[in-house]
Amino acid sequence: MFENAFNNIDKALRNDEGMATELDYAEQTSWLLFLKYLDDREAERADNAELEGREYRPILDGAYRWQAWAAPKDENGEFDHNTAKTGTDLIDFVNRELFPYLQTFRQSAPSVDTLEYKIGEIFSEIICKFRSGYALRDAIEIVDTLTFNSQQAKHELSDLYETRIRRMGNAGRNGGEYYTPRPLIRAMIRVVDPKLGETIYDGACGSAGFLCEAYEYLKSDSLSTNEWDTLQRQTFYGQEKKSLAYVIGIMNMILHGIETPAITHANTLNQKVTEIREADRHDIVLANPPFGGGERKEVQHNFPIKTGETAYLFLQHFIRKLRAGGRGAVVIKNTFLSNTDNASVDLRKELLTTCNLHTVLDCPSGTFQGAGVKTVVLFFDKGAPTKHVWYYQLDPGRSLGKTNPLNDDDLAEFVELQPNKADSAKGWTVAIDDIDPATWDLSVKNPNAPEEAPLRRPEEIIDDMLARDAETARILEEIRGML
Repeated sequence: MFENAFNNIDKALRNDEGMATELDYAEQTSWLLFLKYLDDREAERADNAELEGREYRPILDGAYRWQAWAAPKDENGEFDHNTAKTGTDLIDFVNRELFPYLQTFRQSAPSVDTLEYKIGEIFSEIICKFRSGYALRDAIEIVDTLTFNSQQAKHELSDLYETRIRRMGNAGRNGGEYYTPRPLIRAMIRVVDPKLGETIYDGACGSAGFLCEAYEYLKSDSLSTNEWDTLQRQTFYGQEKKSLAYVIGIMNMILHGIETPAITHANTLNQKVTEIREADRHDIVLANPPFGGGERKEVQHNFPIKTGETAYLFLQHFIRKLRAGGRGAVVIKNTFLSNTDNASVDLRKELLTTCNLHTVLDCPSGTFQGAGVKTVVLFFDKGAPTKHVWYYQLDPGRSLGKTNPLNDDDLAEFVELQPNKADSAKGWTVAIDDIDPATWDLSVKNPNAPEEAPLRRPEEIIDDMLARDAETARILEEIRGML
């Protein structure tokens, strides 16, 4: 049922000239789903309050609640087409009344970690892109059929929403910033192995895939009330610069079951790393920071190692965001391991001397759809210098692509071998003493790979070509003699 509803939502969005890409579809679906989720949550809490004999005050005023403007019902509980806004009236209400009202929550919320503040943030950062009130009405009526009142429903909706995020990530050449393959995230989490009570941070959280998968890893039916509250409110933290990704990240976490996501809409790199306090640090960092970017000079001044490469600034931030003994797993371009510019060399030195870079996972081409760069995953612990680095060269035995993506089985051997860092055809260990301290080069050079045949000299190639030509001429002369 839910899958059919999502397909029908797409059809309604395609009928509106204000929608052009998968990114528009994801954004507009997100705010509609959020308001429907909020209405279901309010109704559930009102029912619980009534059963307990106490008063419950809804977050939204009556005229702005979903049941009032989006899906009014008649006395029989059926959708009331006579009172429902549509056409120009609906667009005007959303743009001139609903969104401005919801934006006020950013100022009136009691604190930034409340749902009220998230409401204000979301509707201050996005706009309604619907131009046709009739297309919006169609989308609303479909969304109204969805329910958030059970964990099973949320699970099914989260799967469909993940599919939408994946499609959005595949829509452009920078898809990797919106969608990190979930099998890779799950493998990173299994290696880092978070424990309940530890805090998990992603300062470039995008659609919050790392935080959602970490939640799935930690949640359990056997958790006590206090443990459940810790998991919900004191475990997952993130920051995201881009408005669209911020909104989608919040919605993704809500659908996975985290009711008040602790994601902040901010440019992580604007914070001076020297001003990070112990109270701001976390036990675990899981991240796939954006590559390239070309950060401005004033942003670069927040870091001891100056560079315009966004990922290098994020890596400096992540190192300092970890508590002593904290664990990190960060995706980065594989050129980081070997680039000879000063920033690359200095950052490798800092990583190796302040952290134990115990594992490097070398990912194959095609791991990230829509991204034309090869990547590695750096696994490190903060507080002790590196002595040995274990490399694993991931080879799924096939070309990866949209129709043949990375899967969990591809990473099973890596996850199995990593705890003992065993040598194999794909895994090997390099001692830090064998790394040149002048360059701190960490290039992936598999000593177990079969040696390639040496390249022939040009003279040998030419001699071979002439010999083949002579043999061909002789055969042709023999054939002519037979005619």
